[in-house]
Amino acid sequence: MKKVLFGLLLVTCFAFSKRKDPKVETYDFGQNGMELVARSKKGVIIVSTFNSKMTIRQDIARKLYDLYLANKLQSNKKITVDGTEADVTGKCVIRKKNSLTAVDFYYEVVNWNSGLKEVYKNSVK
Repeated sequence: MKKVLFGLLLVTCFAFSKRKDPKVETYDFGQNGMELVARSKKGVIIVSTFNSKMTIRQDIARKLYDLYLANKLQSNKKITVDGTEADVTGKCVIRKKNSLTAVDFYYEVVNWNSGLKEVYKNSVK
């Protein structure tokens, strides 16, 4: 009887210990701006972020710059950037004019390491 009770207790512990889906919230108050201006062999590169979260925007901009230098970014494609505090999914637009390159990144989804998932929702009507 003790083994059956212990087995039942063990099974219920595993049944209720499943990881829950991340909490999903929307936001519409992101920051827009130039985060990084750098000079490289290819010319001047400006990394701008739109709808970004204040605490991670510098980290994500640096990672975008590194991806650009490694030729891993494509224009008008959705990409995920792995940051130290959160992973960000968004659309990347690359514009070139002579030796000036603008890398624009539009945040769409922020997956925080804490499990929170924030989705950008444009509130302009």
